[in-house]
Parts: sequence; C-alpha cells; structure tokens
Amino acid sequence: MLAPGGSLEKCKIAFLYGADAVYVGGPEFSLRSYARNLSDHDLAEAVFVAHRLHKRLYVTINIYARAADLKTLPPYLEYLQQLGVDAVIVSDPGVLVSVRRHASDLAVHLSTQANTTNALAVAFWSQQGIRRINLARELSLAEIADIAGASDAELEVFVHGAMCVSYSGRCLLSAFLTGRSANSGLCTQPCRWTYELIEASRPGERFPLTQDRRGSYLLNSRDLCLIEEIGRLAALDLTAFKIEGRMKGALYVATVTRCYRQAIDRWWADPSAFRAEADWLQDLEQVSHRPYTKGLLV
Repeated sequence: MLAPGGSLEKCKIAFLYGADAVYVGGPEFSLRSYARNLSDHDLAEAVFVAHRLHKRLYVTINIYARAADLKTLPPYLEYLQQLGVDAVIVSDPGVLVSVRRHASDLAVHLSTQANTTNALAVAFWSQQGIRRINLARELSLAEIADIAGASDAELEVFVHGAMCVSYSGRCLLSAFLTGRSANSGLCTQPCRWTYELIEASRPGERFPLTQDRRGSYLLNSRDLCLIEEIGRLAALDLTAFKIEGRMKGALYVATVTRCYRQAIDRWWADPSAFRAEADWLQDLEQVSHRPYTKGLLV
C-alpha cells in the first residue's frame, strides 16, 4: 500500500497507520506545488525513518519539464540518489533520460500522468527501464486484468482520492484561464469552480446553473473510493494500491491509510470471505471528501 506524504509529519503518520511505502514531493519538480512538501533536510529524515521501519520512500518528479527545469534537475537527482530514496516517480520522457544520465542507480516508476492504458504501452515503458507503472485511472477492471495478464511489469493503481475530470496530465484549463500550468504543479482547479451561463445575445445577463444549494459542478469530479473493490483488484496480483492526498491533512492520511491497510490484510487472510466492513465505509465518510464514486472501474 502506497500512501501520500505531503509533509514529514504526514509521512510518519502514514507509516504508523500501515503504509508499506510513502510518496512525497521535494522542493521542486512535483505536481503538488501548493502542498507543504519536504525540504532537503526533511527528505533525508523521511528516508531514514522509512528504512529504519523496513519500508520505502518514493519521490515525485512528475512535472512535464521545460528546458529550464532540465537544466536545474541533475543536482537534485544526484542528491536523491545519495540519500538512497527507493524510487523516483516520473511522467516526462526527458526527465527519465535525465535520471538515467545523472542518477542511474535510482529506480524509476511511471506516474499516472503518462496515461498508460494498454499492455503495449506498459511494454514500451518497461523497455525504457521503468520498474513500476501506475495505470491510468480511466481503465475498467476488465482492462486492468487484460494488462496484468499480458505484462510482467510492476503495476500500480489508484484506489482512493481526488480525480481530474480530464485524463491526468491532459488538462489545460488552469493554464488557459489563470496562466498557472497544472503540468508544472500549479493547478488552480478551475474544474472545481462554480459557473454561470451567459447567452451571446444577452450580454451581462447571467443565468445561474443549479445542481444543489451550493451551485453547479459541471466539471467537478467526485472522489475515488474503491475499498469495496479491493478483493477483485487484489486478485489481479497488482504490485501496489495508491492513495491520493498529499494536499490532505493528517487525519485524512491516518484514516484512509488505516482503512485500506485493514482491507488489504483482510483479503490476504481469507480472499474468499472478503467483504468491505461497514466501519471502513463509515470512517471514510468522516474525512474531508467529495461524494464518492468507483470511477470507470465498474
């Protein structure tokens, strides 16, 4: 189980509540620039804590890099290799090349931002030296099963947390409307805004769009919750289940990590008898979230 670590404190909490590994962002090159993230000193401590507990720490470098980013990236990669982080998570081929040139001992995982949706794409990335691939959230259970059956690569899927309304890494709304690029970690989340309608022949006359008392959510995705599907996913022999939430608080990290840890352990103890406990669902309802969905899985 792979849990989010938006700060050093939340890394420790995730490990305490059952995460096998935690993924974090450093001072730069991450898609959660508004998260607290970890300083270089924090990263060093997080690696120490993870390895002392016989667990793993992964660092996100999943921006779509510009030329200026690639100029400043090599020293950071060398530092991460020196620290002994267990893997870096990338989405940009140029970043992958930079890792191979400047920190070749680092294991590399592929972010969901790369939109991997088929077994041939998995094979391609494996040939480039990618060890683990986080599959696109847009896949059905049958499609995931097909990929798992055709591949020997480590496969990872998101099971809980916020989702983009577009394919991950393919949304330009924030850059277009505010000049802040989601692919550089600066998303202002225009999909979460409340909108009004203006008809072309009636300038200045606004028509409210109402779904409930808080307004409209034309582009606003629900949050993913697949705890009831852990049994079917676990049966596919995937490598990791991932929880989104580096921007979330400590209570969220503790609660969600604990619930999914218990679910995974329950499945391993007796796969044929696995059922999602009502207590897990109730606890997941208590943390901050949008209405839940199983997305496109079922």
